[in-house]
Amino acid sequence: MAPQDGLTSTFTRAKLIAPTPLRPIPLLRVDNLSVSYGSNQVVSNVGFELGRGESLALIGESGSGKSTIARAVLRLLPSGGRATGRVTFDCQEVLDISERGFRPLRGRAIGFVPQDPANSLNPVRTIGSQAHEAAALLDEPDKAIRKQLILDIFAEVGLDNPQRIYDSYPHQLSGGMLQRVLIGLAILPRPALLVADEPTSALDVTIQKRILDLLTRLQQNLKISLLLITHDLAIAAERANALVVLRDGVIQESGRTASVFSSPASTYARKLRADVPALNPDRYAALRDTGVRSLKTSIGAKPKIEVSAVTKTFTVDGKTLTAASDLSFTVPAGTTHALVGGSGSGKTTAVRLLLGLEQPDSGAISVAGERITGRSPEALRTVWRNLQLVYQNPFTSLDPTWTIERLVREPLDRFKIGTRGERDARVREALADVGLGEHLLSRKPAALSGGQRQRVAIARALVLKPDVIVLDEPTSALDVSVQAGIVEVLLTLQANLGLTYVFVSHDLALVRQLAHTVSVMHRGRIVEHGPVTEIFDNPQQPYTKSLLASIPSGIAYAAQAQHVRPRLLAAAE
Repeated sequence: MAPQDGLTSTFTRAKLIAPTPLRPIPLLRVDNLSVSYGSNQVVSNVGFELGRGESLALIGESGSGKSTIARAVLRLLPSGGRATGRVTFDCQEVLDISERGFRPLRGRAIGFVPQDPANSLNPVRTIGSQAHEAAALLDEPDKAIRKQLILDIFAEVGLDNPQRIYDSYPHQLSGGMLQRVLIGLAILPRPALLVADEPTSALDVTIQKRILDLLTRLQQNLKISLLLITHDLAIAAERANALVVLRDGVIQESGRTASVFSSPASTYARKLRADVPALNPDRYAALRDTGVRSLKTSIGAKPKIEVSAVTKTFTVDGKTLTAASDLSFTVPAGTTHALVGGSGSGKTTAVRLLLGLEQPDSGAISVAGERITGRSPEALRTVWRNLQLVYQNPFTSLDPTWTIERLVREPLDRFKIGTRGERDARVREALADVGLGEHLLSRKPAALSGGQRQRVAIARALVLKPDVIVLDEPTSALDVSVQAGIVEVLLTLQANLGLTYVFVSHDLALVRQLAHTVSVMHRGRIVEHGPVTEIFDNPQQPYTKSLLASIPSGIAYAAQAQHVRPRLLAAAE
């Protein structure tokens, strides 16, 4: 595989450069690294250097090879994976030594923060019992001292009440808290290198910023080198001295953060930059507003959705928890209304109330003139035909044993719509509307990419020809390039079919691209509401301002990083 744009082997083949007094020996040097599974080569001749106390980001979409490179450095490739080339850590070649010889480095000298904290911790063991496994790397024989070191590190990473964290089970902590636990355990032995694989992809924007700030602060205070894996160019530009852009296991571009971020040389790097919502807020403005002649006129017309003074409480351990308090908003037909807020803000409760899956304590909800509140599930069937939901995660929302044809056809079968031939035609029409061909009908979800799966989920919602679709974090499990394709599909469908969307997201940059109006939720209340441009350009509430300030733009750090010259490998042949 060759780089795009006629890029020379400068970016893919490298030679070692002897250190000079002006060029310190790098902590990590990767030279001509290739990784294959049998005859399938997934990484080709990758080379880069990471200096002591510096940071480097590997960026690219899913399948680009960035996580594979990280796992090759950590000697954690799955069975059947084979790495060739050279990986030198602290002047020691690591690919050629035995697993027994490498084991003292893993954890002690090279720390690792995995992507999904919920799947990285044992759910039936307390955090403390699992933390002692990391503390065992300290060679401290006294268990009481090890426990105190664990509590100290929890405090260092910003966890309040470390003893409570120590005694808790994973399910009792939020995603942000779990990620702080993993970061704390990774830095407990004070490694020289920390590898962070998409450490914030499952977190909302405010928690994401806190975690990234924490990593940056720890890196600077402890002089740790950071190898960051991400698909988001804006995050990479804010947090790394150097960038390496990957596609299909081949380096497309590499260099100083400021240079790659502000003036990408390769077509692929330019595409990644264009796909980051925070960097291109008006990318879809014309398409978004195609079917809306005037937002003010639309707002003045009879709304498609009306939510009026809705309150919902739950009783947990004898205590009353208010999940939604006096919620009110309307959504004009043919527009997109966004519900945004951090974890625990009440977004999910609002969606369940809108869908009739929960009944409010007070207030009223209507969709297309039909009342949702106070109706039985049987009575809601007619409403649900015109009110559909696209779930958050396409990897878990589709039955893995069904074919694509059966998945998309099932709503038609349940509502007994049309003849067999008419159902077949509507399935094909729905797939065509989301840009999928008939050749996929006989496949199962496992044979599709993440973006294709989410398109199937959208087609499944479309096949009933609904008036309203609720989109619950529909792109949060997808990288930015795939996300951009999904956004374009949604906006094209809205323009062509006059659909009304309720879009639930913690990604405010994406909301600005997609939505016409927005409600900002915090602790079960709507704290600010109105047209997206007004709320984003002139927020009034402190909470809204904090959300907007958390959006990664890459600009600030890229400007600061211009004086940093990352030591990347020089050209080869």
